[in-house]
Amino acid sequence: MKNIRTLITVGILMMILIVAGCAAPTRTVSRVSADEQTDFSGNWNDTDSKLVAEQMIQDLMYRSWLSDHVMENDSKPVLIVGRVRNLSSEHIQTDTFVKDIERELINSGKVKFVASSKERDEIRQERLEQQSYASDETAKRLAVEAGADFMLQGGIKSNVDASGGKAAKFYQIDMELINVETNEKVWIGSKEIKKIIRKSKTKW
Repeated sequence: MKNIRTLITVGILMMILIVAGCAAPTRTVSRVSADEQTDFSGNWNDTDSKLVAEQMIQDLMYRSWLSDHVMENDSKPVLIVGRVRNLSSEHIQTDTFVKDIERELINSGKVKFVASSKERDEIRQERLEQQSYASDETAKRLAVEAGADFMLQGGIKSNVDASGGKAAKFYQIDMELINVETNEKVWIGSKEIKKIIRKSKTKW
């Protein structure tokens, strides 16, 4: 009888250990500063987006097109950000990159900036409704929008060179500033990012 109880106890303990061993691993979460650089997968991330936007706009602001426009028109140029195409093999949120570019442009203080085509549709609808529902003193006028002088557009490309457990991931970001009236390209900028990724027993 004693032996049977001992066997039952041992069996129960073994079952508990097996169940515990099969349980999902504990997940821990740590809060970090939003400015802290993180790169776990080697893919395009928020750090890449912010750094590229900052460096691109810094270069854009120091080129001659800006001073030429100010001298000819005696006013800051009006810019709009057009389409940024994802030409890479990854799923990249280009809308986030566009917002980073818009922020850098506005914060530069050297240009004026107008809303994108998607944003304008909502604003125009609001302006139309004001003609019927807002007072004459507060209703905003139609057909007085600020037209853009230049449009900034571009794309993101990527390439991977992998062998065994090592890979080199390369990104190229190209942007162009185009005169809306003449289609003249007044600035072309390019930024490159290269990442080395090492993993064991991994297929690329």
